[in-house]
Amino acid sequence: MDPSATRGVFRHGRDLYTHNLIPGRRVYGEELRIESGTEYRHWDPWRSKLAAYLLKTPDAPSFDRVRSVLYLGGAHGTTVSHLSDALPQATIFVVEKSPISFAPLLALSRERPNLLPLLADAQLPERYAADVGLVDLLYQDVAQRAQAQIFRENALACLAPAGEGLLMLKVRSITQSLTTRAVLGAAKRELEAGHLSVRESIELTPFSREHLALRIGS
Repeated sequence: MDPSATRGVFRHGRDLYTHNLIPGRRVYGEELRIESGTEYRHWDPWRSKLAAYLLKTPDAPSFDRVRSVLYLGGAHGTTVSHLSDALPQATIFVVEKSPISFAPLLALSRERPNLLPLLADAQLPERYAADVGLVDLLYQDVAQRAQAQIFRENALACLAPAGEGLLMLKVRSITQSLTTRAVLGAAKRELEAGHLSVRESIELTPFSREHLALRIGS
């Protein structure tokens, strides 16, 4: 098992793993591997856009300075659980608006004390900004049409001045008619209106078709 460029993430051949924060426990049926007395969880890029991004980007973020995270769109906790492994000392606020998805997320947080789930709508950051404060990393994976606007407003409310963002842009959740290039251009303009810049955009094919990972800074 070899360390990757990203803190807390390891490589074994072409696969990604994280050190299992709760040994012996799986979150979504993933493979567990033990090496030198340490247990690792396989991070499936077909089920996690963040894993797909880390596999595909030549300049993966290090996460070295990340002590707090605001995660928008936690769903059932697949990707969140790996962030919990990789950043055990960080506080990870997880926003999810679906009560159905929130239930397993809440159960996951009972085992993983660095996860703080919030049943809330990511389109309304004013409702949780006071609880979250300023974070080092803003991560978004939601299916609403106004994805760039949601990211911009959350960055304005919660992203620290030196913080970094990752936006998983779901093209077909925004439009069925425009090209991926057109959607990316519109997203960049929306973000720039909030004084944010897209430093990198990576297509997540073949793991997620017509999805882009945008690395964002202020």
